[in-house]
Order: sequence, then structure tokens, then C-alpha cells
Amino acid sequence: MHIAEGFLPPIHAAAWTVAAAPFVIHGAIAVVRQVRTHPETRLLLGAAGAFTFVLSAIKLPSVTGSSSHPTGTGLGAVLFRPPVMAFLGTVVLLFQALLLAHGGITTLGANAFSFAIVGPWVGYGAWRLVVGLGAPKAVGIFAAMFFADMATYCTTSLQLALGFPDPTSGLLGAGVKFLSVFAVTQIPLAVIEGLLGVLVFGVLQRVAGPEMMRLGVLRKTNLAGNSRLEGDRVA
Repeated sequence: MHIAEGFLPPIHAAAWTVAAAPFVIHGAIAVVRQVRTHPETRLLLGAAGAFTFVLSAIKLPSVTGSSSHPTGTGLGAVLFRPPVMAFLGTVVLLFQALLLAHGGITTLGANAFSFAIVGPWVGYGAWRLVVGLGAPKAVGIFAAMFFADMATYCTTSLQLALGFPDPTSGLLGAGVKFLSVFAVTQIPLAVIEGLLGVLVFGVLQRVAGPEMMRLGVLRKTNLAGNSRLEGDRVA
């Protein structure tokens, strides 16, 4: 999802920046509101951002000759909702562009749109759907991580297709080409990311249960007189 610096046509880079800007601004407001309303969740908020930064900084070679990255945005979307991840994800991309040469400043808007906006919303939607149907929370987290990852790479493929339509088959042909290069090869990595998300969510339930209760992700139940933390049906 890291479209390189200067790779997109200038008009496309500007258009994606304009498209992403309202979501990022709204996300910044959501972060400030979250910290003011629930200051005890600041460490968990920082952990969600750090998890996304570290996971998405991993660069793995792809069989198609490109490279692939996990995203990690699905977990943060479940914990703090997609608007917060729109801001956190953009900050992650900015630091990666400046420190790791992943992505770029001119392509920050396009990368933010796929990585910090589309991915978290799709992942959160998958979580709500799966958990709302009564599936275990582990399945919901797996779905959130998997679909956030896949949605990011599908969006990036379409962004590249719009910027570089095929000379003969046009936008459709370019879309098929980029999806085959980026999205199809991303499936195994998205599966691994989903499994990792299940493990991390399990750890967070043990070490940050009260904070997750305040976020509405967990609820306190009483079974046979024993109080325990249990995942809510729908966050």
C-alpha cells in the first residue's frame, strides 16, 4: 500500500489528498475527544498506533516481483473505531515516509485513503457483521484484520489502475493487472495477519481488560457467581 514518492500523476496525487483530508481531520478530532473522555485509554491508543506502525513496516518480497506489507489497522479499528484509525494510520504513514522511505509525501493522501480510511472501515464492518451474527470474538478479530488488509491492497490496485490505465484494455485491464500483482498475492499475508490479530486481542483482554470495557469492546458478565471479562456481541 506504500505507493512510492512521485509515482502517481500529480493530479491524481492531489485528488487523493483532497479525498482523504476530511477523514483525517475528523479522525484528529476523534482522537482528541477520546483522550479527553477516556484518558485511561491513552496507553492502549499508543499501543494500537505502535502495532500498526511496526506491522506495516515489515517489508516482504512478493512472488510477483513487488513487495508486500501487513497493515495492522483492523485491530485499532475494532478498539477505537475507524475515524481514530484514519488519523493514527496517516501519522504512521507519514513517519514511515520520512524515516523508512516507505511511500512518500506526494502520495501520502493516496496511501492514507487506502490504508487509514478504506482498510479500517472495511475491517470494522467485517467485525460488526461477524460478531453480530453470533460468531466468537476471535473470528470477528480475524475477519477485521483479514478484510482490512485485503481492502487496502484492492484500493491501492484501483488507485494505480486509475493512474496508469492499460493502453489497449483501459481501466479494466489495468485493474485486473494490478489486482493480480498486489491483491491476490496478499491473501496468505492477510491470513497470517488475521491469526496474529487473534493472539494480540487475547493478550489485550488479559492486560487491558478495564480499558477495553470502557471502550465498549468488552463487557463484564457474571456466570455462576464468578465475575469475568467477556467479549461483547457487538462493540
